[in-house]
Amino acid sequence: MKTIILLADSVNRRCLSTYGNTCIHTPNLERLGRRSHVFENHWTGSAPCMPARRDIFTGRLSFLERGWGPLEAFDEPLTELLRKNGVRSHMVSDHYHYLEYGGEGYCQSFDSRLIHRGQEHDNIEWPAPDEGVIPHKGMMSPYYTANRGRFVEESDFTSPKTYRSAAEWLHRHGNEDDFLLWVEGFDPHEPFDTPDEYLKMYDDIYSGPLFIWPEYAPFEGTAEELRHIRARYAATLTMTDRWIGRILDVCDELSLWNDTMIIFTTDHGYMLGEHGFMAKNYMPAYNEVFHIPLMIHRPGQHTEHRSGALTQNIDLFPTIASFHGVDSSMYRNPIHGRDLTPLLDGSEQSVREAVVFGIFGKSVNLCDGRYTYFKAPVGDDNTPLNLYMSMPTTIKQRIGGPWIDDPTRIEMGRFLRWTEFPVYRIPADAFQFRNSTQSTRGRNPYNRRDYVFDLDTDYAQTRNVCDSALSAALDEVLIAAMKAHDSPPEQFQRLGLA
Repeated sequence: MKTIILLADSVNRRCLSTYGNTCIHTPNLERLGRRSHVFENHWTGSAPCMPARRDIFTGRLSFLERGWGPLEAFDEPLTELLRKNGVRSHMVSDHYHYLEYGGEGYCQSFDSRLIHRGQEHDNIEWPAPDEGVIPHKGMMSPYYTANRGRFVEESDFTSPKTYRSAAEWLHRHGNEDDFLLWVEGFDPHEPFDTPDEYLKMYDDIYSGPLFIWPEYAPFEGTAEELRHIRARYAATLTMTDRWIGRILDVCDELSLWNDTMIIFTTDHGYMLGEHGFMAKNYMPAYNEVFHIPLMIHRPGQHTEHRSGALTQNIDLFPTIASFHGVDSSMYRNPIHGRDLTPLLDGSEQSVREAVVFGIFGKSVNLCDGRYTYFKAPVGDDNTPLNLYMSMPTTIKQRIGGPWIDDPTRIEMGRFLRWTEFPVYRIPADAFQFRNSTQSTRGRNPYNRRDYVFDLDTDYAQTRNVCDSALSAALDEVLIAAMKAHDSPPEQFQRLGLA
């Protein structure tokens, strides 16, 4: 058995032709979709980037226990489980967060790996103090200014390098058996930087300064600037699609469609001005970020099938394990994910009644198939809230030193009921994130009220229909779901559910 995972960062479901978009060119993903199960109701669990990856790697929902962070010492990643059962794994990626604080343990768990460097803030150069950044609107960094100087030809961009390297690996090893090939391109994550030929497909009237990297803030620009950044995103997505096609070409050449499971998905989506917001992390948990694409090709499948069942990123762990003949009795830890095989073979029509999703320390959110429910913290101080971890790092920083106000408040013990491993318990208000979008000190200004949206009549989530009767009913569903996902008890108190 062979599995290929294609994980592209920040792919908007609404921008894919497979999901109904008629304006953005994604012919290769459409090509994959025509011979796959296309999941219509698939959701991120924990966001953003590394929390979503931990969910996928472990089959467990993580955002109720901690935010951005590495694989924990007590985690059993999918790669290690497969290795114990004779399945080798190889990663090709340009996702540089794997090489930073808060990204430890993921790429190292593969039998082999190749990481291409140069995305976003990746510090492979030491910019001269007087180099500064190129003129721009929005965000930019001296590191990316230095990195993008290498991008002379399209093939120099790091995501094209990633997919080309993966295609070459597949040429060499595709006829072998029992492997997992994990292919992960950083694009279309910002900065939205591509050769001009892609941008010309969508936009040829913008005349302002370079604008490839929006601020993580409500959008306050002009209509022209909004149109341009959306065109930039579309151009980056189309370039990603083109290079994914290289891998599908190898599948054609080696007839891998007959004996390989091929999965395409993302970690989360991205706001492009909807509801007045740009980017992710700080706003309510709208569909644009959490309702994501999933396509799964089963060996020998030649026609498209659609599923409306509620599914989530944590489901990939047991689905891939099952495909490779690994029984759930061999798991080291209990998991939250559901094996999607019954949906793929048609023996079942659903695997769960609700999904829970969110970002650590912000609203806890629910979808039951009809309603999305955003449950906000009840207190301005956003307490009680604790981080549980064995590896005290987070996004680009250690959890210690000057970032801890009072280390005497940190405890260690067996605080998680699902593992005997001792963990740190760190009060969230005792720690200061350097990244403001991850901050948990105080209630987020955009997460101060509860929302209910009826997706049957208002998929765009423009009308909050929350009332006391509906919220009380959804509270009961949320409480049960949080318990099923091993939520620490103080989360219920923080949300006013205790």
